[in-house]
Formats: sequence, structure tokens, C-alpha cells
Amino acid sequence: MITKRAAKERGQAKFGWLDSKHSFSFGHYYDPAHMGFGPLRVINEDRVTPGAGFDTHGHQDMEIISYVLAGALEHKDSIGTGSVIRPGEVQRMSAGTGILHSEFNASRKEPVHFLQIWIIPERRGLTPSYEQKAFPLGDTSKLHLVASHEGREGSLTVHQDVDLYAGRLAAGDAVAHAMRDGRVGWLQVVSGEVELNGTRLEPGDGAAIEAVPALSLSARSKAEVLLFDMAA
Repeated sequence: MITKRAAKERGQAKFGWLDSKHSFSFGHYYDPAHMGFGPLRVINEDRVTPGAGFDTHGHQDMEIISYVLAGALEHKDSIGTGSVIRPGEVQRMSAGTGILHSEFNASRKEPVHFLQIWIIPERRGLTPSYEQKAFPLGDTSKLHLVASHEGREGSLTVHQDVDLYAGRLAAGDAVAHAMRDGRVGWLQVVSGEVELNGTRLEPGDGAAIEAVPALSLSARSKAEVLLFDMAA
């Protein structure tokens, strides 16, 4: 079964400097029908104005992935990490026993547009850690493994049984993905229009995937997607 989560139905928060859309309940947006999916807890699509951002704040017992779509995101944390994340780079921060961090638009002129993703870890009390890598997402017509439980194939290590794939597709491209028994999936459309097993999806749309062993993804236009393959 594939269940579409339309972009227009997401929660929204606007604070002048921030325009955020929530696929799942977050902050002041609460919808008991959308509290997450499998171990996936948060997908926020954030746009931050030049020079603005999230002041230092704390997290605990969560795997946090930042995926920049446009612009540059500056990260600083209490374990000594300072970095700038740009399109094609993916960041994973394990909050574990507790971490403080800030995220700001690194530019004084251009907005930054990114996805903030939270995954519930396999266990509580992990040592806080940080990882960031660049991936060859310019290679179209395929899905790139960017995060996995074991850090396979040079991917980021995420402390949960989740494989995260990112793909940029040209119009007309088609890719297939096999889901193992007992797994669930989530497809998030970053940009463009795609069809997933016949279900049409547009920018910002998501799709919950249950008991579908073979996925067929085709691009109706130039598109970018994230696919989560997860333990149920």
C-alpha cells in the first residue's frame, strides 16, 4: 500500500525569518494521524532568511540529518564541530545523551532551503557524535545510499535500521528498488514530479510505503527525491 501525504496538507510555521513545513507533528503543529512513520519522526522543510537561524538549543536521544537543497547552512555544536553544509553534502548528528547546537544561514544575501530529518535511534544514551560527507548526487538515474545503519558503501552511519537514499533524476528516468520483507518505506519528493508505482507525487509530497516489495519510480520532470527503507 502506498499512502500519499500531500505537501499542501502539511503543518506550517512562519516566524518572519523562518518558513517551515512539517510532514509530521512538530512544535505547535499536532496531528495524531501524523506522528511519524516507523522510526522516522520528523521531516521539516525549512527556508531561512539571510543571516538568520536557530540559536543554540539542545537535543537528546535523536538522530538528526540535515539535507541542504539550496544555499549554505552553518552548524556549530557543543562537541566542537563547526561546519557549513551545502547541496550535495549530508550531515548526521547523534544527540545521544545530550548536545547543544545552532544552525544559521551562512549567507547574508541568499536564503537557505533545507530538510531537517529526525530518526528515533535504536537505543537511548548514545555518545553524541557528528558526521558530514559529500555525495555524487549529480550522477542521475540512480539512488545513492547516503546513510545506513553500518555506514555501508561510504554512507553516513545512522544508529537505526534505516537506509536513506538520495537521487536526482532527469525527466524520463526510471529507477527500481526492492523492499525486503518486514520493511516499510517513505519517499519524500524534494523537487519535480514523479510517479511511484503509479501514484503521482509533486514537490513536497511524501508517500508511506507498506507491504510493497518492488518499487518503480519514474520522473515526469527533472526531480530530486529521498527514499527511506526502514525496519517496521
